Amino acid sequence: MKALILAPFHSSVLERLGQSLEVTYESWMDTKKLLSSEELIDRIQGQDIAIVVIEADFVPREVFEKATKLKLLGACRADVFQVDMEAATECGVLVVNTPARNDVAVAELTVGLMLALVRNIPAAHNMVRSGAWVDPTAAYFSLRGTELTGKTIGIVGFGAVGRQVAKRVSAFETSILVYDPYVDPDKVKEMGAKLLEIDELMAQSDFVTLHCLVSPETTGLINSHRIALMKPTAYLVNTASTFVIDGDAIVQALRERRIAGAAFDVYETWPVRPDSPLLGLDNVVLTPHIGGATDETVVRHSQMIADAIERFLRGERPKNLLNPQVWDKGVR
Repeated sequence: MKALILAPFHSSVLERLGQSLEVTYESWMDTKKLLSSEELIDRIQGQDIAIVVIEADFVPREVFEKATKLKLLGACRADVFQVDMEAATECGVLVVNTPARNDVAVAELTVGLMLALVRNIPAAHNMVRSGAWVDPTAAYFSLRGTELTGKTIGIVGFGAVGRQVAKRVSAFETSILVYDPYVDPDKVKEMGAKLLEIDELMAQSDFVTLHCLVSPETTGLINSHRIALMKPTAYLVNTASTFVIDGDAIVQALRERRIAGAAFDVYETWPVRPDSPLLGLDNVVLTPHIGGATDETVVRHSQMIADAIERFLRGERPKNLLNPQVWDKGVR
């Protein structure tokens, strides 16, 4: 059986898979290219490929309908928005994903952004590097910050990333508040956190950090009303999605300094538009969507996908299967 891997994959796991099937490895990070539907169909049909692994490539209905040799699609991500799941299921193609592959990476970046905000780390770096550090004591006044220790951290969304954030900020002797209408309250208690309604969390937190999935319920969840509830000394961190927050409202709050600052790793466009109002603010920290960009994330998703493929080859149901009805009815 043949596999085409278009996602970044760890070399040791490629070697492991190569022992049980013929693997073609063309990571989009090496080729700097995503395959079109036509190219993907041609590769699958022309080269008898039964397994495809993606991270960034899109797999629409046309691929599932025309690439009849495809049996399993592995997605190296938790959210498979770029895969037509309805078509995959109708056509009898198994789809597996890699939940929590980057939970540690995103959580660590989140804490890093918190520290960057309260300790003015980007501004301090720029002062030294630009040569503006002339007066040896000036930074003690202009860059005086505050400590993360003892603060109240409000976590919106207590899934894999939210729990990893809670684990890390607890080391700073913080108080942790959680909003998640679907979480088991016992899991919140186990982390030493307190479950609250969203408005209460917004009003009480020194940091509000967003880790919820995008859904009709969470789209626009952090609206102008809720931003107005935040303390003037509070910060907001968004490593989840731009769609969960009212972008105009948060920019206005930052401009008017109704909150202390914010950090973003997600945006409406990638890269950020040159005319984005965020670029003109001096109380924000901006990173270029690197939340999950660690070596360990690649190792983790490589191992998860390899486990799923090997189970499939043994005739066992893969873990993290998104359309189990295909397994029950039989793969095409």
